[in-house]
Amino acid sequence: MEYGSLGFQALAATIKIVFMILGFLMPLASILTWMERRESAMMQDRLGPNRANIGPFKLWGITHFMADAVKFLFKEDFIPPKAHKFLFMWAPIMAMAPALIVAAIIPFGAPLCWGEMTEKVGLGGACANPVNLQIAQLDVGLLFYFAISSLAVYGATLAGWASHNKWAMMGGLRATSQMMSYEVTMGMAVLGSFLVYGSLEPGAIADQQTNIINFGHFHSSWGIFLQPLGFILFLTAAIAETKRTPFDIPEGEPEIIGYFVEYSGLRFGMFFLGEFLEIVVSSAIMITIFFGGWHMGATVDGFLAHVPNIWIFPKSLLFSLLTLIVWSIKVFVFCGFQLMIRWSLPRFRSDQLMRLGWQRLLPISICNVVATALVVLAVQAW
Repeated sequence: MEYGSLGFQALAATIKIVFMILGFLMPLASILTWMERRESAMMQDRLGPNRANIGPFKLWGITHFMADAVKFLFKEDFIPPKAHKFLFMWAPIMAMAPALIVAAIIPFGAPLCWGEMTEKVGLGGACANPVNLQIAQLDVGLLFYFAISSLAVYGATLAGWASHNKWAMMGGLRATSQMMSYEVTMGMAVLGSFLVYGSLEPGAIADQQTNIINFGHFHSSWGIFLQPLGFILFLTAAIAETKRTPFDIPEGEPEIIGYFVEYSGLRFGMFFLGEFLEIVVSSAIMITIFFGGWHMGATVDGFLAHVPNIWIFPKSLLFSLLTLIVWSIKVFVFCGFQLMIRWSLPRFRSDQLMRLGWQRLLPISICNVVATALVVLAVQAW
């Protein structure tokens, strides 16, 4: 198939979509459900999942997420008699789909050199026909992320309202106020990185994080060194967006409340898996903006750029696979970090949560944007 043709582009896009959803997002989100149960057991001095097995192999209970999937498929799908049938059905989709859609803008590896897969084309080599390991390159990529991910609030809101249950309705209202509040802080946190890198395209932002820190040109290594406060704000807001402890007010586990309290079977499973998908996607966005994406660091990337034919990275295909592995490890580490936070911090009250968002994080994020703008202007003038 000819490179650049419509058929080639469609095939490449299809392969990348299938890999991202079925080869990475869904498997990792499923593994995270097991990891969380194991971590909670260790933190509470319990055994945790250890009974499900395949034949003689128990594998530390890792097969429990498979058993959960089977249970969700065959469990009774109950719909309350007075529920709004269509919206009750639509809410789980709205909660899960945005996390899958926004994954399209995430770069997950070095470009493949089509037709030169077995040649010595390293990071510093020429690539005549690059195939970017990114489903969609959008100039407004981060705006696309916020536009689509913000739709997840409809999933929680519709679930609470359509259930015809006052406790579910209360959980939906809590979720709406919380997600809308922290989205503002999240957007302001990313605005600082936009001022530094001058782009909203995630791939371009990651590519600019490959040089050694040089304050004279303002092109430096990972964004965490230029926007440490922006990273902390984004991380906090991202955890609040996923509605996890200490921000799990909408679910209210100690109370008889929760926007999906009336859901069972596969519909509940979609809410459950959607939460972990949001963890994976938010982690991928964080490493793209603040930790260089698939790049291996300024020092390593700079060395490979000057020695493109080093024997350890002789082939274009092998080099792309290596960067894919590096990217996957970074995402996994951040996912694990978010799981640890859940079992380490106490839960906020509703008033504390809203006060933190509007009276603490938002003013700090605005100050961060102003300070970043002043520094950028000063460096450009200098």
